[in-house]
Amino acid sequence: MPKLTASPPSIASRLIRALLGWALVWGLAVGLAVWLAASYEVDELLDEALRDSAELMTVLVAEALDVTDATSGIGAVPAKHFAWQLVAADGRVLRRSVRAPQAAWRTAPTAGFADVPGWRIYGQAAGRDGRFLYAAQTRAERAEARSEVALGAVLSALAVGLLGQLWLRARVRHELEPLQQLSQRLGQWRLDDGPPSVALGAPARQELAPVHEAIESLAVRLASRLAHEQAFSAHAAHALRTPLAGIDAQLAVAARSAPPELAERLVRVRGAAARLQHVVAALLGLFRSADGTASLQRGPVQLAALVARLPAFALEVQVQGTDSLDADADLLSAALLNLLDNAQRHGARHVSLSVTAAGHGLQMVDDGPGVSAARREQLAQALAEERYADTGGLGLMLADRVARAHGGRVTLPVVARGFAVVMDLGPPVAV
Repeated sequence: MPKLTASPPSIASRLIRALLGWALVWGLAVGLAVWLAASYEVDELLDEALRDSAELMTVLVAEALDVTDATSGIGAVPAKHFAWQLVAADGRVLRRSVRAPQAAWRTAPTAGFADVPGWRIYGQAAGRDGRFLYAAQTRAERAEARSEVALGAVLSALAVGLLGQLWLRARVRHELEPLQQLSQRLGQWRLDDGPPSVALGAPARQELAPVHEAIESLAVRLASRLAHEQAFSAHAAHALRTPLAGIDAQLAVAARSAPPELAERLVRVRGAAARLQHVVAALLGLFRSADGTASLQRGPVQLAALVARLPAFALEVQVQGTDSLDADADLLSAALLNLLDNAQRHGARHVSLSVTAAGHGLQMVDDGPGVSAARREQLAQALAEERYADTGGLGLMLADRVARAHGGRVTLPVVARGFAVVMDLGPPVAV
């Protein structure tokens, strides 16, 4: 089997992966930027709330506290989102909330914001006797608030990025549809269908206009080359048929006037010349066709009878079985002639021919030296890709062209000794 080549990367998949990566990077970058900005804003808002809470608590505590009472205790004024302490001028805690520690946050009166281990506090005077009220929030609560804001920002940015990626993915697929349509039209277009501007239609996108122009230019060059090749084939056909017809006429005249023992040989030579005319006509028809196929004259072909009509080779040709093939006898003869010539030139002495198990192919195995496994793989790959310049001669190329004209192809199976060729001629054509 020919080596399978890796398929090239897809433009759509590469663009989609790139868009997904950029969506993730964009979401994280935006989330980080929002987190940095939000952290500063959240700190400002929490500090402002802390200051407002301290001012409010100063009024409430002052009303609830008997200033002559020097006994420390839990304050009756509740505080859900922060803690507070009322501290005397000498550093004693007069009142505190449930969440506040028993020890004073500040032993010396300190106004304004300050950071102490585990807390962010704000202090302000709560009377003329040196008392200070401190309102505070734990650093864990502030970090939690910042985290919630940052998480919300990151998730929102990622959601927007992923939604944008999905939209761009659909958009990319839509924009690449003209390329798929162009490839489908190219796959169905034949040189004899008319100019490519008609077969391919107008470019669906501005970027495809140079592609259409390149295809049109290539089609013009191919059509010109094909016309020259067909003209050459026509001249070659005339140049070959004329001498062959002359040979046939001369052989006919010679056979009538020759002695009986010589006349019989001349009749056989004339029959070989007639078969040569049919083979030449079939080959010219094969190579003159626009798409590499010919108008086949398929029919039952007995392999043993076909081999018997071929010119003699310095080979022992053995036909296995009596099965017949549905094929064009002239084209099959031309291919078999070249394959047998190849086998003889490469040192084979014995060739075995048989119909394949599927019933629509010809297998030839010789006893020559064969080729290395690497060379066999190269030849198989060249035949699969129709790179006939790499097959090293006319034999395999002509056999593959004939097989493809029948709807099949040539393969090179592995054998223990020698060299093997299988011509798949495609399924028989129903009549």
